Amino acid sequence: MAIFYQQQNRIFTLQTKQTTYQMKVDDFGFLLHLYYGGRISGNMDYLLTYYDRGFSGNPYDVGNNRTYSMDVLPQEYPTMGIGDYRNSGLIIRNHDESECCDLRYVGYNIREGKYGLSGLPAVHADLHEAETLEITLEDRVSKMQVRLLYGVLEEEDIITRSVEIGNNGENTVTVEKAASACLDFISGDYDLISFYGRHAMERNLQRTAIAHGSYVIGSRRGTSSHQYNPAVIVASPDTTEDNGSCYGMVFVYSGNFMCEAEKDQYEQTRVIMGLQSDLFHYSLAPGETFTVPETILCYSDRGFSDLSIKYHRCIRKHICRGRYNDCSRPILVNSWEAAYYDFTGETILQLAQDAAGLGIDMVVMDDGWFGKRGDDNSGLGDWQVNEEKLDCTLGELIRKINDIGVKFGIWIEPEMVSEDSELYREHPDWAIQIPGRKPVRGRNQLVLDFSRAEVRNYIYRQICNVLDQGNIEYVKWDMNRSITDIFSTGNSQGKVVYDYVLGVYDFLEKLTAQYPEILVEGCSGGGGRFDAGMMYYTPQIWCSDNTDALDRLRIQYGTSFFYPMSVVGAHVSAAPNHQTGRNISLHTRGIVAMTGAFGYELSLAKLSEEDKEEIREQIRLYKEYEELIRTGDYYRLSNPFQDAYAAWMHVSDDKKQVLLHVVMLENHGNMTVSYVRLKNLLSDTVYEDVHSGQRYYGSALMKAGIPMLVELGEYRAYRFIFRACVE
Repeated sequence: MAIFYQQQNRIFTLQTKQTTYQMKVDDFGFLLHLYYGGRISGNMDYLLTYYDRGFSGNPYDVGNNRTYSMDVLPQEYPTMGIGDYRNSGLIIRNHDESECCDLRYVGYNIREGKYGLSGLPAVHADLHEAETLEITLEDRVSKMQVRLLYGVLEEEDIITRSVEIGNNGENTVTVEKAASACLDFISGDYDLISFYGRHAMERNLQRTAIAHGSYVIGSRRGTSSHQYNPAVIVASPDTTEDNGSCYGMVFVYSGNFMCEAEKDQYEQTRVIMGLQSDLFHYSLAPGETFTVPETILCYSDRGFSDLSIKYHRCIRKHICRGRYNDCSRPILVNSWEAAYYDFTGETILQLAQDAAGLGIDMVVMDDGWFGKRGDDNSGLGDWQVNEEKLDCTLGELIRKINDIGVKFGIWIEPEMVSEDSELYREHPDWAIQIPGRKPVRGRNQLVLDFSRAEVRNYIYRQICNVLDQGNIEYVKWDMNRSITDIFSTGNSQGKVVYDYVLGVYDFLEKLTAQYPEILVEGCSGGGGRFDAGMMYYTPQIWCSDNTDALDRLRIQYGTSFFYPMSVVGAHVSAAPNHQTGRNISLHTRGIVAMTGAFGYELSLAKLSEEDKEEIREQIRLYKEYEELIRTGDYYRLSNPFQDAYAAWMHVSDDKKQVLLHVVMLENHGNMTVSYVRLKNLLSDTVYEDVHSGQRYYGSALMKAGIPMLVELGEYRAYRFIFRACVE
């Protein structure tokens, strides 16, 4: 059992292997948060204190008790209109235009297994791996009913939260704001660690003290965005990689989101994760229900490394699905940086022949194969193969490629439409734009209204017609602009941005069910939709459009705090790099890309014989250690924003196999020596360096580390393979 209810005290306790989460229904029916942290025994309601706080209102039913105020008490699901002036998790605009929702306890249900969410991605688990708690709250006046959903994965130290908002009243109401999780801390100082960025430089770590006032991050772009990732860490100020308390909050959603953190006047801290309230006004008619996407909670008292590993395991085992989640991924070469739009069928076939000679498994035909698509100004929406450009049918091209022993993949961007396209000329109202106004363009394209079933079903049929033409084993799903001009001819305007994302999920659910043997890789200008919601459908995502190895070290560093390396699409590209012009050795580029789902993004025909031999060796090594990279525990051993080197390692479950990579970021005259300390080895076990034959005790590698060679040259990279010795 992981969920317990004490009838006498009306206390709910959620227990995982190493954590405890506790809440209480008090005498007035309010659901108060008591504790979340390291595993404990006993009831924590003794932590609640009551004082007469000036200008903090008191619920009417507490009578003359001025010590009781929702403005002070820690809550499970704070709402607007009940005397709590802090950030709210829920705002309801009632039929009479009042904004109030006074939720009181109605009942609960505990059951085996993990709850699911209709139309939304969520953590999944076998019946014996999880338990579900449902707590029902109700506003007695409006009859709004809210179900708080808690999923407990005991062995994984994971607790999930979601909310279902039901209108049981007689009038239509509007949901103005909806979160799925709130963490209320009654004492202590905390930092908020968020991950900001921009296109081609995503997920940079930022650590900010939670001070008085409200600190907000989020997205209004229609996607989770390059600018902020929908995942944060709440940490004690002294927390490091290996020590200290930290809480993770990961929003399982691919659209507009908002995270708010504030310290109130009584030094209490509240952090809320949920939907972005801007551009969101979701009307609910009587009998209708609205579902808030899930937040995955996790706690560790052993620093960021331990928290990251727990999230990696959860996402790999309980978010990602499908055949390719648990098996080796193909090593691919993508045609984009090799040819851009300038290719024919013969170009792609030659790329496949070059790939076969190097041991690359798959060639991917990127943008430019459909409609009248010679650049980024036309063709999107017309998903018919341009056989004139290919000089053959798609099926014929695929057969030729398969005949030389190479798999075939293809690029699509289903959510987009070009104004210069047959689709737009026939259905201009299918694009998201405001009537009577000129649209805001992004990459010279518009966004199709996927909140409308007829729009996405039309595109789905076109894409299926393409996929049915041959043995396509991989699809790269791209999305190359943000959403603006929010308006829909077929939907209420306040619902569009939410229903759009559900439309994308509906499309992906049907696509992956129809083609379970196809590996779908997500992409949105690289990392613009790199979130747990997309990972439910696409077990790998193109990490960034920036393939520069030095920048990728930093992008992959921030990414690793929540997301497993199995999800990270990472390729070796040309030098000088097409995004930065930086010239980095093929060896170093290979080591950096070998962190995730490995591949290439360059013209193979332009390689020297020496480079080709280097690539063959990279592929051999990656295939040998692919399972360790995909399933092993991943540890950050340095901070590439601060340290003279970037270092990371993969460790097998039994701790007997270790893959260590190091890239030197600085080199100066009379350079000092850097010592890299490993983690999570068997202290009393001897490990052998496979290449040198030198042996070390695990304790020595962890406490003293190993010295890096001082060599001339920029961005030198090193690979170490350690294996536990069997005496």
